[in-house]
Amino acid sequence: MVIAPENHASCRTLPFVSPGDYGTKAVPTYVAAEAETTPLPKITIPELPPPPPSSKNLGDLPMRLVYRTVAGVVVVAAVAVLAAAVVVTRDEPPTRQVAAPSIVPSTVPTTVATTAAAPVLTTLAPPSPSAAATLSPSPTVVASASPGSTALAAGLADPRVPALPVVEEKFGKLAGRSAPTRGAIKDERSGVSIPRFSKEWQLAKASPFASRQLLAKVKGSAYRGMLVSCPVPIEVQESLRDTAFLAARWTLNHHPAGATIEWTASQAITVDERPGWLLGYEVTYTLRGDKRRSMAAIALVDVPEAKPALVFVTVPDTQKKRWRDINTVMSGIKVL
Repeated sequence: MVIAPENHASCRTLPFVSPGDYGTKAVPTYVAAEAETTPLPKITIPELPPPPPSSKNLGDLPMRLVYRTVAGVVVVAAVAVLAAAVVVTRDEPPTRQVAAPSIVPSTVPTTVATTAAAPVLTTLAPPSPSAAATLSPSPTVVASASPGSTALAAGLADPRVPALPVVEEKFGKLAGRSAPTRGAIKDERSGVSIPRFSKEWQLAKASPFASRQLLAKVKGSAYRGMLVSCPVPIEVQESLRDTAFLAARWTLNHHPAGATIEWTASQAITVDERPGWLLGYEVTYTLRGDKRRSMAAIALVDVPEAKPALVFVTVPDTQKKRWRDINTVMSGIKVL
């Protein structure tokens, strides 16, 4: 057995040749190629199942579509967060800084107008009876106003109509001589009857009133005496006096523009055991640059089961001979 020296190649078919000595022939290259080699392992790549027909891989989508989808998701999330913040903020009660609360007397009505201070009032404890008796109502508390009280406030603020006299003033006799009468006009709609004049005054179309009488026309003037009756055409107040005040203000609609009132009488009356109120007044105005005036009066009578009846009469100074007829009307009212 021949042992090959270390670091030298060996061949089963060729004799050992010392290094550097190949004899007379070179070693064929095919001999080395026939040497045995260890076979390489076979690598098998498993085949993946094809994707479902209806689905697409993310890699198949265009990148711009991916970016748009991500941006849309971000916007939707931001809107949802903002909406949640708004809802939470709205549900939280606002923080209100309130100064030292004033004590509200027990006489203040429980109905309070809708104002910003209304929620604060519900948190105040009711005052003791002694405190309510000594303190005035808080100026921030506004009682619920009825239509009547609102109309009265507007009437008191009207510069054309002064406030009524505090003390009653009797309705005095006016100058002139009263025209003759013949019977009465029964106003079923108003619930009263008034004198019907036989001369000077003429019956006229009642609408929009319930009854109407007119004096003859005056040459050069569009205004003449008028006597009417009807249910009071304004909001009824808590007292006949206040209702009469607003009714007198309403009669300015039947006088020249710019007319103002000056009171000559304000008194309580009784008509067939029914309460009433009478107002006498002088109406001043300007026509074609000339200052003119009319004498007028109204009477309100509290008739049963209806609005108070209104009797209104006015006579301009161009027909002042008929001023005394106003006294005749006021003293001749009857309840039906």
